[in-house]
Amino acid sequence: MLSLLKKRPPPRDGRVERWTLLEVDGRQVDVRIVENPRTSRLTLRLVPATKAQESLKLTVPPGTPEGEVDAFLMRNKNWAAARLSRLPEVTRICDGAIIPLRDQPHRIHHAGTGRGVVSVGMEDDGPVIRVFGDAKFTPRKVTDFLKRQAKQDLTRAVEHYCTALDVKAKSITLRDTTSRWGSCSSSGALNFSWRIILAPPEVLNYLAAHEVAHLREMNHSDRFWQLVEQVSPDMEIHKTWLRNHGAKLHAIATA
Repeated sequence: MLSLLKKRPPPRDGRVERWTLLEVDGRQVDVRIVENPRTSRLTLRLVPATKAQESLKLTVPPGTPEGEVDAFLMRNKNWAAARLSRLPEVTRICDGAIIPLRDQPHRIHHAGTGRGVVSVGMEDDGPVIRVFGDAKFTPRKVTDFLKRQAKQDLTRAVEHYCTALDVKAKSITLRDTTSRWGSCSSSGALNFSWRIILAPPEVLNYLAAHEVAHLREMNHSDRFWQLVEQVSPDMEIHKTWLRNHGAKLHAIATA
């Protein structure tokens, strides 16, 4: 029997969260169970490796009996084991770490305690992200720098595709989402994962085109995909890149 670990206060949206453990290949894996009033079935998914205490997330309808939850997890142990085994190794943002920026490997280099700025440069061993200031703030400074770069590139791309499709975005917001790379609200607000700045520029452009196309078609109909392909002819290549490499980008830990 799986044992519940703890409960948390209900989030503002009415969901209830609790935790349990699932033994997978001889190790105990944390499972976050979320009761969501908007779902009618149980769904299990992997959470990026950077969030070690949330290796698995199980979404269930409110009031789902514990026995049903346990049985569902037991039935899906092999699925969980297979996917957990394929998780990429975590890379932590710190001095000396190598991370991609626009798909180009950059070494993080704490360059001293001078003015606390972050910049990109070139050294004998290749591109670097130089960080000044107190070394203990390196992870936060690099993360903030990457977010600024993402906002810059996404803003430029969104403006380009808005002009091409004759639409207007209400806003552009960056998040650290784990289940999707971007979204578009009915009000025209666009949301993106800042981690897309780690991907090739053409993949970032495809993502921007995808979400801007939703300003015309709030669905994934044939007409929607025709719009995306109109402005991003190589969209299938970029979709495949994200599918194959996205987990590695999520495995870059920011703290």
